[in-house]
Amino acid sequence: MRKTVIFSLVMAASVALTAHAQGGISAEMLQKIQKQGPSSLADKALANAIASNSIDDLAKNSRASIAFDDHFSVSTPEQTIHNQKSSGRCWMFSGLNVLRSNFALANNGGQTVEFSQAYLFFWDQLEKSNLMLQAVIDCANKPIDDPRVQFFFKHPVSDGGTFCGVADLAEKYGLVPMSVMPETYSANNTSRLARLVSSKLREYGLELRQMVADKKKKSLIEQRKTEMLGTVYHMLTLTLGTPVKEFTYTFRDKKGNPVGQPRKFTPKEFYNATVGHALNGSFIMVMNDPRRPYYKTYEVDYDRHVYDGHNWKYLNLPMEEIAQLAIASLKDGRKLYSSYDVGKQFNRKQGFSTLDNYDYATLFGTTFGMNKAERIATFDSGSTHAMTLTAVDLDAAGKPLKWKVENSWGADSGHKGCVIMTNDWFNEYMFRLVVDKKYVSEKLLNDFNQKPLMVVPEDPLFGADD
Repeated sequence: MRKTVIFSLVMAASVALTAHAQGGISAEMLQKIQKQGPSSLADKALANAIASNSIDDLAKNSRASIAFDDHFSVSTPEQTIHNQKSSGRCWMFSGLNVLRSNFALANNGGQTVEFSQAYLFFWDQLEKSNLMLQAVIDCANKPIDDPRVQFFFKHPVSDGGTFCGVADLAEKYGLVPMSVMPETYSANNTSRLARLVSSKLREYGLELRQMVADKKKKSLIEQRKTEMLGTVYHMLTLTLGTPVKEFTYTFRDKKGNPVGQPRKFTPKEFYNATVGHALNGSFIMVMNDPRRPYYKTYEVDYDRHVYDGHNWKYLNLPMEEIAQLAIASLKDGRKLYSSYDVGKQFNRKQGFSTLDNYDYATLFGTTFGMNKAERIATFDSGSTHAMTLTAVDLDAAGKPLKWKVENSWGADSGHKGCVIMTNDWFNEYMFRLVVDKKYVSEKLLNDFNQKPLMVVPEDPLFGADD
């Protein structure tokens, strides 16, 4: 009997190894693979060239730049270009670009304002820390390897986000001028601070899970969470500065001349003076996700900046309808928050994006044939960077030919700090748009207000813009 059992185990192991081996690279398969390697003299010359040069330099299509020009039939007023430097705060820069543009437009260009990104980032990091800790408490009865628990321990805090974060944070904490709370090294270079805060939050998260497991009173857990946030607050003050509570400020025109008398403001008073209304409820966020049905609304569960704020919520639309919303806003002088897979087919030096900037297919003798839906589903493409949509060039029939965005990589980046993109590229690699409700039809507003379909934050398209 024992010999039979041993024999059966050996046979089972043998079958398992054989099945595993069948999926590996055998000697015969390797020979077939190697036959596809460089064979001709041209292939060998190409291999030598690629070994010593940038792939983009070799794949660059010199004819693509023929289509490049900077004329736009519909443009919004220019404003200063900011630089997020080595941080993932593009969502904040783009959102504040829209707000300062709206302020200038409301004052007929007679007054301008530069908002402090460091101020809003401080509160963003504190609120995201609270979101993580409270989510750990909410999910404390789930096992540590539960997908939702793992999501928060894997991403305790980040510097990415969307316009929803700008709306929630600005309404709650107000805004201040850049001169009142300027950028610091850690605001411009966020990685080290993020790693340290994340490490502390993971440690705290384990402690809170244990307190729940030990059936500690909710009041004691809340008290301990508050103490933990006090430590995070202290870390943020040392790296980003202490948020101002009151300041004196004089508005100025485009030339820097004072407009009116100096006034004292609190951050909430400055928000009221420059924005003047609640942001939440004034806009809708739309997306293009060809994997999912159009004219449906989707909400990302637990994915927000503020625990008591708003989840990211999107109406899924075809690109043609997104373009029409953008055109209506731009014609009225309104810039828009928008996001893209910015690195695809992007000539960074020229600031120009078109589908044929680089001919990788010819260089490697293959094809790259996935469509937009397939690229999203396989994590090959998604929203990676937020920029401010500022202009569109229309043909005689009113159809878009190309678009322009203000970027946040400095005035010397790209085309005078901007990126110009063909409409074909725009259709393939544009993902999100935030548009004021007054430019949205009643039908689309009704679609947006339907009960949203909940999606998980791990979905390929619902990551933060950074």
